[in-house]
Amino acid sequence: MTTATGETTRRLGTAPDPGTLDAAERMGVDELRALQLERLQWSLRHAYDHVPHYRRAFDEAGVHPDDCRELADLARFPTTSKADLRDNYPFGMFAVPQEQVRRIHASSGTTGRPTVVGYTERDIDTWATVMARSIRAAGGRPGDRLHNAYGYGLFTGGLGAHYGAEKLGCTVVPVSGGMTPRQVQLITDFTPRVIMVTPSYMLTVLDEFEKQGLDPRASSLEIGVFGAEPWTEQMRREMEERAGIQAVDIYGLSEVMGPGVAQECVETKDGLHVWEDHFYPEVIDPITGEVLPEGEVGELVFTSLTKEAMPVVRYRTRDLTRLLPGTARPGMRRMEKVTGRTDDMIILRGVNLFPTQIEEVVLRTPGLAPHFALELTTRGRMDHLVVRVEARPDCPAGRRTEAAAEVTKGVKDTVGTSIEVLVVDPETLPRSMGKLQRLTDRRERA
Repeated sequence: MTTATGETTRRLGTAPDPGTLDAAERMGVDELRALQLERLQWSLRHAYDHVPHYRRAFDEAGVHPDDCRELADLARFPTTSKADLRDNYPFGMFAVPQEQVRRIHASSGTTGRPTVVGYTERDIDTWATVMARSIRAAGGRPGDRLHNAYGYGLFTGGLGAHYGAEKLGCTVVPVSGGMTPRQVQLITDFTPRVIMVTPSYMLTVLDEFEKQGLDPRASSLEIGVFGAEPWTEQMRREMEERAGIQAVDIYGLSEVMGPGVAQECVETKDGLHVWEDHFYPEVIDPITGEVLPEGEVGELVFTSLTKEAMPVVRYRTRDLTRLLPGTARPGMRRMEKVTGRTDDMIILRGVNLFPTQIEEVVLRTPGLAPHFALELTTRGRMDHLVVRVEARPDCPAGRRTEAAAEVTKGVKDTVGTSIEVLVVDPETLPRSMGKLQRLTDRRERA
């Protein structure tokens, strides 16, 4: 249960119990690297032999699976992009006969052809295994009730969380997204200990608690596992203070597997441990493609080590982060929390700006709610960014002008560019029911 101060009082502990960890989580670095090399060599050969795209790409780059004699040799192999997946739509990246594919997922395809991914029976079991490991690392335990508000369907979030929670031994409440009042009712009536949902929709759920006159800190929730979009430390504090929970980050993407590629451990909350027995991470310079040393920020790249239906080799995630040594799981490297993507970066009058940088300023400004929307327009010959932020219900009308000025100054001081901030009435901006789309681009095109 949760105390009045929001401190979780049961089963979290301060260090992982070795008895709850699986063999891979207990591996030393040398043992893990040997396993990775063995699996990497298999995965490269599997991709080359069974996926025409990879055979062509390897041949054009002048490399062969036999050239991978140590992990560093992976840098010689070509990267894979989302465009490659779209060019081979729908099933051109599959490495097994169609009769061995047990499930298909796909992206929304809102900006073009969707990216399609497939899973064999063993792939689904692997995915459930890393998801169970992730939920356990977040503090979930067998017997917990888990409220799953990730979207079901072609999106990997809902079913990924569902199968993992069941494999861990949890009781799953498969709510999916939307119908926010019902979300609150079911949390109140079914008393789950764990909730899995996008962070932006969790804020919407908390708003609904308060709208109904309920204190979310008095609910049964103790752990929130949040992913599918970047979120900040300020948002973590907002959710933990309002809901009295431990808020932890989960990372994944459909092209690599789905959720469960990396997980923040509740006892440290210091970055996400990559499950390196199944996914090999690199960080590269997004412009040159050069592999960067551990600790330097760049674009995250993943190679699958065990996927059968659709292996991926050096898949460019577009997520910006850095790799760090393991802590709660010493053998597994950590990736720093993703707070930006190369494809959601706004270049505003020559300055690189990410929505999460604005979020940090908004969340530390008194009187403002964590709901905002960005609109890029053109003023004269210059790009112009308008930020609309909701006021909190208790924010006096006179405070709104001051708050807008504070956000404007905060962004100028931290990022170095000018924006226009408009504080609007509470509950007037669209609410997210899944992955959040903060930016609307209305710039005039030549």
